[in-house]
Amino acid sequence: MIDPKKPGAASGGRVNVKTLDFYLTPTHACNYLPGREAASLVADVGARITTQTYGALIDYGFRRSGEYIYRPHCQGCTACIPVRVPVAAFRPRRSQRRTWQRNQDLMVRRVPVVYQEEHFQLYQRYIADRHRGGGMDHTDSEHYLEFMHAAGIDTGLYEFRSAERLLAVAVVDHLAQGFSAVYTFFDPAEHARSLGVYAVLWQIEELKRRGLPWLYLGYWIKECRKMNYKGRYRPLEIYRDGQWIRNDE
Repeated sequence: MIDPKKPGAASGGRVNVKTLDFYLTPTHACNYLPGREAASLVADVGARITTQTYGALIDYGFRRSGEYIYRPHCQGCTACIPVRVPVAAFRPRRSQRRTWQRNQDLMVRRVPVVYQEEHFQLYQRYIADRHRGGGMDHTDSEHYLEFMHAAGIDTGLYEFRSAERLLAVAVVDHLAQGFSAVYTFFDPAEHARSLGVYAVLWQIEELKRRGLPWLYLGYWIKECRKMNYKGRYRPLEIYRDGQWIRNDE
């Protein structure tokens, strides 16, 4: 449960999250680390979670998946580490600079979170190539949109296009203190562009332009190949023992 003595660092105004109820899920097989069991602390799904409330919860290490606001709460395991990038201090690696230059032909625009067949077809191609058998490859159009959106939270879809061709979509929650990178899916045929990396770099640059301090990347799992990429964005802040600290590993 949230420790009221460690209120985090939400810069978007204080929200009394202590009035929320939280529930511990039953244990289940971990989706990221074979042989381990997982459980989550979940905010009451019946509560009205606004952008401001979520902005406070994310600074306690919580994350959103659809309507669910959760934080890993696994017995004897702390592998899932909440991370965020302090955008003013961010310094791209050489490979990240090359990725940035390689994609300067792309146009980016925000569109509403409504169902678009073009987006869904791209999502299905991405899942089939990158996450086949991971539990998301049978998602229908209704569940796809539920995964992207949460009532009361300011979410945007950012299209990345080369001319008129859609190459990627980034799902982004807009918070008072920055962005939360919810999910990005892209054309698997465009491997050379490193579109997932570019989407993160674009969000960092957009936050710099807006004068906002943090990009939240969710959970960094060093032992999981699909989740350890987040450690490549430096400097990185991690949430540990109730506070955000700079990670120098």
